Amino acid sequence: MQQKTKGLKAAFPYTIPIMTGYLFLGMAFGILLNSKGYHFGWAVLMSIFIYAGSMQFVAVNLLTLAFNPLNAFLITLMVNARHLFYGLSMLGKFKGTGNKKPYLIFGLTDETYSILCSAEPPESMDKNGFMFSVTILNQFYWVAGSAAGALLGAVFTFNAKGIDFVMTALFVVIFVSQWQSQKKHAPAAIGIAVSVTCLLIFGPDHFIIPAMGLITLVLTVFKKHIETEAQT
Repeated sequence: MQQKTKGLKAAFPYTIPIMTGYLFLGMAFGILLNSKGYHFGWAVLMSIFIYAGSMQFVAVNLLTLAFNPLNAFLITLMVNARHLFYGLSMLGKFKGTGNKKPYLIFGLTDETYSILCSAEPPESMDKNGFMFSVTILNQFYWVAGSAAGALLGAVFTFNAKGIDFVMTALFVVIFVSQWQSQKKHAPAAIGIAVSVTCLLIFGPDHFIIPAMGLITLVLTVFKKHIETEAQT
């Protein structure tokens, strides 16, 4: 127990930016879910067992519509398709993590992925413990924010219109931060160009999966050139 507490303390400073975002985003989710008439306990359970960020916001609308499993499956696939692609790049990092691996896979979000890819664990902490601590801390922030938002929504009356835009705002902030931290912007430029092209061709309801697939293909083809440019 003491070793786990030490690991959480060591990982905490790396997760502070995520904490500030997740607490407010989780509160927005909790308020939105409560505005649809759901008990605050549902917000907590969804954040523990689903833990899908933007998909949880989408799920609020799915819960209020007619029951359609196929439609829910397709929407979930489109919203979370990005995890299929960046999750593959974590297979090497998660190798040898033992019984921590299932949770590391489950808890891999965009923000957690960003930390695990860019941050080096402290010298006093092993890599596996660091990754696990970062992942569980980030989920704790999300669950705490969701519970707080749902409780606030139950006590006070909010106009929840447009509150689901907070996830889009978070992705924009992460993108800007990544752009500023890198000197070479070829991967980001490819992502933007491919996404806009697919948006024009397939429309706003069907462009995500084609865009993800095409981005992966282009980055794979030009991988050596991009890596060489980054090194120079």
